[in-house]
Amino acid sequence: EELNITLPKPSQPKANYNIVCHASGNMLYISGHLPIKHDGSLLTGRIDPDNGGLTIEDGKEAARHCGLNIIATLKDQIKDLDRVQQIVKVFGIVNSSNEFKEQHKVMDGCSDVLMEIFGKPVGYHARSAIGTNTLPLNMICEVEAIVQIKEE
Repeated sequence: EELNITLPKPSQPKANYNIVCHASGNMLYISGHLPIKHDGSLLTGRIDPDNGGLTIEDGKEAARHCGLNIIATLKDQIKDLDRVQQIVKVFGIVNSSNEFKEQHKVMDGCSDVLMEIFGKPVGYHARSAIGTNTLPLNMICEVEAIVQIKEE
C-alpha cells in the first residue's frame, strides 16, 4: 500500500488441483501463477520479436503481473507480507519461439516487482527461466515460487 501498488485478487486453480500454495514448515511452495491483469484479463501470446510476435517488454509486463499475483496469494495465505523472510526461488516459463533466447530478460519483470515490494535482502532470490513452444491458455508466461516465512 505504501508503494502505491494495488494487488489483484488472489488467483484460483485453473485445473484439477485445489491449492495454489502448499505450506511445509515455514516454507511456502506457490503453484504456477498466470499473467492475469487487475481487470481479470489474461495476457496471451508468444514472445517472438524477430517475426512480428510479442516483444521482451510485453513479456516483462506479463511476468510482472505473475509476480503481483504471487504476492496476492502470499498476502491471502499469511495475511501480513512482513512475515516473508525470504523469496527463495522463482521459476519462470516463457511462451516463446525456438529462435528466442532471452527468456531471462522476460523474467526480470517478476524479479523487479519482487524487489520493489520486498527490497534487499528479502526480495533477492535464486531464479530459473526457460522457454517453451506453448503454455496452457496461450499465456505469455507462468511463474512459480518458493518463499520462506517467519515463524508466528
